[in-house]
Amino acid sequence: MAVDLLVCFSTELEGSLLREAYSNAASIALVRTGVGPVNAAHAVTLFVARETPGAILLCGVGGAYPGSGLAIGEVVCAASECYGDLGATSPAGFLDMQALGFPVVEGPPPLYNTLPMQLFPAPKRVPFVTLTSCTGTDDAACATQARTGGAVESMEGAAVAHIAHLHGIPVGEIRGISNMVGNRNPAAWRLREAAAVAQEALISWIAAR
Repeated sequence: MAVDLLVCFSTELEGSLLREAYSNAASIALVRTGVGPVNAAHAVTLFVARETPGAILLCGVGGAYPGSGLAIGEVVCAASECYGDLGATSPAGFLDMQALGFPVVEGPPPLYNTLPMQLFPAPKRVPFVTLTSCTGTDDAACATQARTGGAVESMEGAAVAHIAHLHGIPVGEIRGISNMVGNRNPAAWRLREAAAVAQEALISWIAAR
């Protein structure tokens, strides 16, 4: 049976409930990608090289920027994904890939830092941002949010969306909010709870399709 849906997660914490639900589901494939954009892109590319899924979904946890209006424990999906630190710095400020003239997907239409999503497995949709270094200060959180317009930060989403666009596969992303982005305070994080609510929401969405 063809794989209708490839579901990705970066860590076992973010995929344990999915494994329980879909380990024997022939039409749903599960891939643990590892953390970070290179691992995520590599894992998805390896899968797509063997078999083209009907769609790709990424599930996990994320941090919410202070001005996002989101709270720890909420479940949100990506209205879009953005490479938040792909580009160049300059005396005039950050230059994204459009300013540099280099699309990450040539199109048409060409796509630069922001990648559209096609699947929305949660009612609330907000812009997501992918960074290679997690934000750990209030000042950096405010600067990234102001520059990108993003609400949720993670380390894999744009890479998965990028590969999906290169192969013409519909893609979506769902995350539970585990922390507020700002001065680094692991004691305040709720990773396990956020991972659980994101997976439960995705399982419900798949069941209702």
